[in-house]
Amino acid sequence: MRGFLASSIGVVTAAALAVPLTLSTPALAEAVPVAPGTTQSLPLVPLGPSTTARIPGVPGMSATPDLAETRGLTPRDVKTFSLVGVVWDDAAAELGGRVQVRTRSVATGAWSDWQDVDTHNGEHAPDPDTAERGTGRARGATAPLWVGPSNGVEVRVEADDATATRAAARPGRLPSGLRLELVDPGAAARPPAAPDDKNGGPPSSAPAAPAAPADDDKPDAPALPEMSMEAAESSSANVPHAPLGALEVSALDKADSAADAVLASDSELTAAARPYIGPRPRIVTRRGWGADESLREPGFVYTSTVKAAFVHHTASGNNYACKDAPAVLRSLYRYHVVSEGWRDFGYNFAVDKCGTVYEGRAGGVAKAVLGAHTMGFNADSMGVAVIGTYSSAAPPKAAVAAVAGLTAWKLGLFGADPRAKTTLRSGGGNRYKKGTNVKLNVISGHRDGFATECPGRLLYNQLPPTRTASAKLQGR
Repeated sequence: MRGFLASSIGVVTAAALAVPLTLSTPALAEAVPVAPGTTQSLPLVPLGPSTTARIPGVPGMSATPDLAETRGLTPRDVKTFSLVGVVWDDAAAELGGRVQVRTRSVATGAWSDWQDVDTHNGEHAPDPDTAERGTGRARGATAPLWVGPSNGVEVRVEADDATATRAAARPGRLPSGLRLELVDPGAAARPPAAPDDKNGGPPSSAPAAPAAPADDDKPDAPALPEMSMEAAESSSANVPHAPLGALEVSALDKADSAADAVLASDSELTAAARPYIGPRPRIVTRRGWGADESLREPGFVYTSTVKAAFVHHTASGNNYACKDAPAVLRSLYRYHVVSEGWRDFGYNFAVDKCGTVYEGRAGGVAKAVLGAHTMGFNADSMGVAVIGTYSSAAPPKAAVAAVAGLTAWKLGLFGADPRAKTTLRSGGGNRYKKGTNVKLNVISGHRDGFATECPGRLLYNQLPPTRTASAKLQGR
């Protein structure tokens, strides 16, 4: 895979320090998490042969319980958490079966109904034979499920006797090392302003940047925010698009986006490509949503270019308010790194149901950062995840519009036409063998590169108009 690791904090920070800081120190401090996140990892124990009666109201379970292995945990008190998932030892093993949880709300003390956890998550991962995949830390995992602040949990994992896992010795056998992961995102002092969920749309206007003082009345430069070396490294990757410590990368109109890209020299812009850079959307930075930079591996990994955008859903459920999106992201990030063993957050960008765009994997929003989102096609692509599950629920219009706006800008930086097709070489997966050259839409769904339901049928159906809208924003 073409890529390189940039791990010198001195180089990136030195560049950032040369840029004036335009946000005040108190505002920057508001985004720093005041309570770190935590992960409880609980081994799952045998529950014996299962029958349909063990989970009332659940249709379609095995009629031959003697062939089905069941593991889980009986109802119990736990420390507060907000996101749940199940992991196992072998990242290459599949969980053939059903995972269900129910949780007790901190706010009401009431137990939820049984909820299904999506077990088809292996396709969101680093490419085979990459350094990130070969660390020995990567694990198999279900999709994470956001349940909100909870302090009680019960879980059942039942093998499907018609499906054998690759690591199984017999049909119906579950992967070894099954553990329940309970993630608490920690608390941020003040997340970036989110739109009113009732409106279902993006904010009417992005927060205005402080006005620059007149040349003859410039105050002393404000003190740099207190940041760890890891946080400074992550933040400086967005310079000069945003100052060190910024909570967001501000929106720009089409003309200013092109000028900004040319001045920053972040991509190999040709004269023909420059007119087709879409307006830059407002992007909440990792510091803005409270990412704990100590979790990820240091340095960044880049690929040669960005030829395609893969659209995903997080499959984490739709039971969240837009004001909770930063906490959902902190939970997903911790699940990706601590529970699944990845080097960083998997997606390059995330979009919430109100259309707010968030920086995902560290390395710079305008750069070709290698992600872990579409196994086999992470190189020379970007991953955009809409937070939620869109197999049977329609994605909000604001979220779809945000995907169009983000891709118009980011693909435009690299001269890619959202309506066109491009060729990517497979790094290996269940749909295309390693080394296969595959022609794909420049804006593709995850399922186009891997046999999966992602990004959900109803979000996938929105991709044709998204391509048109994205190209129109580019001026094509």
